[in-house]
Amino acid sequence: MLAKTYASAVQGVDAQTIIVEVNAGGFVKPGGKFYHLVGLPDNAVREGFERISAAIKNIGYKVPGLKLVINLAPADIRKEGSSYDLPIALGIMASTQQLSPDKLSDYMIMGELSLDGGLRPIKGALPIAIQARKEKYKGLILPKENAREAAIVDGIEVFGIESLTEAVDFFNDKSELEETVVNTRELFFNVQNDYPVDFSDVKGQENIKRALELSAAGGHNVILIGPPGAGKTMLARRLPTILPPLTLFEALSTTKIHSVSGILPKDSALITTRPFRSPHHTISDVALVGGGSNPQPGEISLAHNGVLFLDELPEFKRTVLEVLRQPMEERKVTISRARVAVDFPSSFMLIASMNPCPCGYHNHPDKECVCAPGVVQRYLSKISGPLLDRIDLHVEVTPVSFERLSSSEKLAEKSIDITKRVIRARAIQNERFKNQKDIFCNAHMPSRMVRKVCELDKAGQTIIKTAMEKLQLSARAYDRILKVARTGADLEGSENIQLEHLAEAIQYRSLDREGWAA
Repeated sequence: MLAKTYASAVQGVDAQTIIVEVNAGGFVKPGGKFYHLVGLPDNAVREGFERISAAIKNIGYKVPGLKLVINLAPADIRKEGSSYDLPIALGIMASTQQLSPDKLSDYMIMGELSLDGGLRPIKGALPIAIQARKEKYKGLILPKENAREAAIVDGIEVFGIESLTEAVDFFNDKSELEETVVNTRELFFNVQNDYPVDFSDVKGQENIKRALELSAAGGHNVILIGPPGAGKTMLARRLPTILPPLTLFEALSTTKIHSVSGILPKDSALITTRPFRSPHHTISDVALVGGGSNPQPGEISLAHNGVLFLDELPEFKRTVLEVLRQPMEERKVTISRARVAVDFPSSFMLIASMNPCPCGYHNHPDKECVCAPGVVQRYLSKISGPLLDRIDLHVEVTPVSFERLSSSEKLAEKSIDITKRVIRARAIQNERFKNQKDIFCNAHMPSRMVRKVCELDKAGQTIIKTAMEKLQLSARAYDRILKVARTGADLEGSENIQLEHLAEAIQYRSLDREGWAA
């Protein structure tokens, strides 16, 4: 007898429906194999039959000695992972008349089986639920741990179960399953912007806070340069707290990526705060941008709609840093393989930090640098010009004095107060770029648009010309200065770029100054 169940394969951040066909019939030749699994399965899927047969027997049913042919269609898509156990098990039981097939076509089914018939969680529950709704299935059956994640998709019934027995009893009309219901909007707005850190925790460093406010308001990438213990990491970790809150669409797209990677926190249904990813400097290029035989998202995609923090930037391998350039420009990464090419979104803000030299005390106000001549320049040259070209703000961080740290002055400005100014500036930019495709903030402007949006008066042209000549700024600094100045004007609600906005932007080009590392 032929039976069909319906599952899903995740490719990139999207899912595709898989039909599981099971045919039971005919006798097995002595010494022959009684089951055949076809349809491009990987080893995890092949090995699943041993789990499936043990699970069926351990819940009190039989795996008869008939010849079983199991086909996973379409056959040209590689099936990977253990989440096909449950649909295959139900297909086997339906084909051997131990399960009623009447309702099987109404549900998409996924889950990994343990030997006692229990279910373990799967990856990619959210894109699978989206696909099930798109294909107009009545419901989705999957492990209970994934139910809340899938239930944020409206328009489809989601049933979380704990064992194969529950599924068998449901399809045999012996019991009903309890639907998992999540009020997506209520969940989203109740915990939106709930961060464990705040800018009010930071004493001093007002100039650095201002630079990060500019960064958040215009979407600018930033690099913090300073000696050990100056507070670079502490400041970087607080950048997401002053970014505009995630929209519901952004939250869903971010959650999809974390769902596919299998790193969504347990019992969490939705990512409601902007991600902050901080990979170690020993990371490989594949781990950073994504890849593998079955392409998986990398750190830059996990930071989508959030912040990617690279601590001790010169310590990263050159090849790792170079693969960042195209995703930073296009805000997506394409992973190509012989059989498939997938796109992962990677619209992130980059914040990097570094010591000014190997010993960490170049240009320190109190301590002397002990690096040999030329060492500082070689250290900085580990960061390529094209990568540095994509970083708008170079901010020098100096240590906070003991008196300031130990003072009993009132707490500094809270993140929520800074965020209000950032949101107002972003609203101005949304109006400015409303007719532009894929441009959402000042940092995204191409050069041709910079000349139009960042027009300077005669006094402004004079001051930037003087700065370029006297400070010996490189040519690549020109556009960056104009973009940052435009953001400064937006924060002040100014229609035109004023001289103070230009002056502020010029001071944030430390690494472009000739002789800075001398």
